[in-house]
Amino acid sequence: MTDAITNWAGNVTFGGRRLARPASVDELAELVAGSDRVRALGSGHSFNRLADTGGDLVTVAGLPPTVRIDPAGRRVRVAAGVRYGELAVRLHEAGFALANLASLPHISVAGACATATHGSGVGNGNLSTAVSAMELVTADGSVVTVDRTTDGFAGTVVGLGCFGVVTELTLDIEPTYQVAQHVYDDLPLTALATDWPALCAAAYSVSLFTDWSGPRFNQVWLKRRVDRDPPVPGPRWLGAVAADGPRHPVPGMPAGNCTEQGGAPGPWHARLPHFKLEFTPSSGAELQSEWFVPRDRLVEAVRALAGMADRIAPVLQVSEIRTIAADELWLSPCHRRDSAALHFTWQPDAVAVAPVLAAIEERLAPLGARPHWGKLFDLDPWAEPERADRLAAFRDLTHRYDPSGKFRNDLVDGWLAGD
Repeated sequence: MTDAITNWAGNVTFGGRRLARPASVDELAELVAGSDRVRALGSGHSFNRLADTGGDLVTVAGLPPTVRIDPAGRRVRVAAGVRYGELAVRLHEAGFALANLASLPHISVAGACATATHGSGVGNGNLSTAVSAMELVTADGSVVTVDRTTDGFAGTVVGLGCFGVVTELTLDIEPTYQVAQHVYDDLPLTALATDWPALCAAAYSVSLFTDWSGPRFNQVWLKRRVDRDPPVPGPRWLGAVAADGPRHPVPGMPAGNCTEQGGAPGPWHARLPHFKLEFTPSSGAELQSEWFVPRDRLVEAVRALAGMADRIAPVLQVSEIRTIAADELWLSPCHRRDSAALHFTWQPDAVAVAPVLAAIEERLAPLGARPHWGKLFDLDPWAEPERADRLAAFRDLTHRYDPSGKFRNDLVDGWLAGD
């Protein structure tokens, strides 16, 4: 490529020979059929080389941004390149909603689902659990539709781009609802150990933020569904104090970039994300990692990391802990287990961060930690015996759709080692 293309954070420069932006599915199919190696590039909100290739990079952002709502079927067909923030507005205007959203609305629907990106909530699955069907262009240029009745569908949804270029997804929807967001400051870490199930279920969506500089969570964000959740506890809760104004989870960043707090009810899509679509999410200059542990091992995980807080804090911007419900998607980090995710937004210094990542993985691996596919990690994602079985099934499925490995790259080849 004549002009360097980087990911969102700028820590990855893609090596494709060109970046194609087809304007139609037919044009995309012709491009894929004629390429020896091709990968789809989403919104670029990955921190490793998952989307990279030495062949052709292709973006579906140029395809018509269709959104087709089926009120009777409670589903929506959406073009793969549409961002969640844009889809959400269309759904809400029509009286519908998604069950959950990620912390930022800037990401594309296809990219988020391909990596099992998620929001928070003990009863909420990751975003890919809403997918009931996908249309994709496969290796020979065929346009194929798969759905929940298709053999191996649970392996294709979180597909890491290995089955083809997704052009449309069909998502489950529900009637629109309102959410009120409340923030508390300075929750003692001991509150988690005392009654973590109640704390994590205190609202529809719960996020715990810490900079690991002391024995507390700096902030707790409670996102309460107005139609079903009880009122928040009051000005004091488990040793925490209600925030006296809006907050940003990253120290020093403007709170105006974040969705409205203070308990004012608003549309689901204006409260479930942490950040507004019109602003840069998080801090922008950052690296990210995330590991998922069984939810009932969350307290062990926090204790293990608290024991190395003096190493984490100097290279960290903020850390977030969330919960996600179990699912049946083969490559989902929450496959068949309710999970807690420990997310880290690092300073943009890969050399300083790398040894801290290694030390964290050493502590979390015995707890059954699984990595987020789009973040920085070195942990073996197949260490558990059950996950190794899923690897074999996933490999077989990729051969069915892509016998020559057209949609693979070096990183994916490493993850699927033994092929």
